[in-house]
Amino acid sequence: MPGKIFLSTAYLPPIEYIAQLGLAEEVFIEKEENYLKQSYRNRCYILTSHGPQLMTVPVYLGSFHKTHIRDTRIDYSKRWQKVHLGALTSAYNSSPYFLYYFEIIEKIIRARHNFLLDLNTELLVSILKMLKLEIGVSYTSGFMNVEESEDDFRYTIHPKKDSSYKAKRYFQVFSSVYGFVPGLSIVDLVFNMGPEAIQYL
Repeated sequence: MPGKIFLSTAYLPPIEYIAQLGLAEEVFIEKEENYLKQSYRNRCYILTSHGPQLMTVPVYLGSFHKTHIRDTRIDYSKRWQKVHLGALTSAYNSSPYFLYYFEIIEKIIRARHNFLLDLNTELLVSILKMLKLEIGVSYTSGFMNVEESEDDFRYTIHPKKDSSYKAKRYFQVFSSVYGFVPGLSIVDLVFNMGPEAIQYL
């Protein structure tokens, strides 16, 4: 078990992210980096009747300079909350534990956080409570240079990078159509497996 690990912030993070977090004694979320496009920082994948679906939280980015992740603001001119909540409902309303957990996630998404980091953090804390994972999660106080370290997952857990993580198979609502689909958000596991979700990490 690693003593501490480093992770990026993530929106409804993938199962691999939570699995790594669950093995650590202490977790540091990077808040001093520049925002990275097309990463899990503001996107996730869920499984719908049409297959895997990408959900992205729109953000404001400066035109002439890079934006720190801690300063990245959510763009509410887009109707992303309604779209995401509708997609989650459509995808999981027939899952065994949807009614147990959806209202918690819905309340956080509807809360209109100004900053992406705050939205992600509140969702993460709630997900850890659902999983009954008691782990200390802190922010970094300064940017740490990227190194080849087995405890640094800030840039290795990424939707466009191959992963060595092998997900355990579990029940998915649309498995009869698509088979088992790995690489999805932790909400897929939580809605489908409920209290047993922790056993699949």
